[in-house]
Amino acid sequence: MKNTHVCKILDIPEIQTDHYYLTAMKERYASQMFSFLGDRETMKFLTPHPPESVSEVTETIRESLKGFQDQNEIPWVIKEKSTDRIIGIFRLHKLNFWHKKTEMGVVISREFQIRGVMTELMPEILSFCFNELELNRVVGDIFAENQGSRKLLLGEGFREEGTLRQTDFDGERYHDTVVFSLLKAEYYKRM
Repeated sequence: MKNTHVCKILDIPEIQTDHYYLTAMKERYASQMFSFLGDRETMKFLTPHPPESVSEVTETIRESLKGFQDQNEIPWVIKEKSTDRIIGIFRLHKLNFWHKKTEMGVVISREFQIRGVMTELMPEILSFCFNELELNRVVGDIFAENQGSRKLLLGEGFREEGTLRQTDFDGERYHDTVVFSLLKAEYYKRM
């Protein structure tokens, strides 16, 4: 039997909080994004091989926008309202409207880390996921060493599901990945 109620997103929506907003990722943002995506320290919990050029970031943006067209990703940049400066990116990826689930991906520039950016944005993001997209499951998987993301996810009611051992190699050593999830029923129970 075919599901007759599958969501379709026509435009990447803007999500706002008091100090920040998420807006659609665009190719013209590549050089601003490279300033933090190309920083090895900023990317240490994501990849051992950050992009090495603006053109690599441009290609990544194109892939993300193609993912949006295919309805399996929603890519945003995070802007600081007071300066309109791009300070990070946020993506819903592995988005699946049939299974009603997605995974989150975020990069915050080093200068804005540990300043509560995602703590402020996360309630609006989760509201969008569960209320607008009508998803049932949101996943955050992180390197085991990423204590900041662990604290954020647990603070928003995510449950730790388990550890995937030695899933990523950084050129020197392997890293474990810890999987967290929040279900729609759990989200509404916290409201």
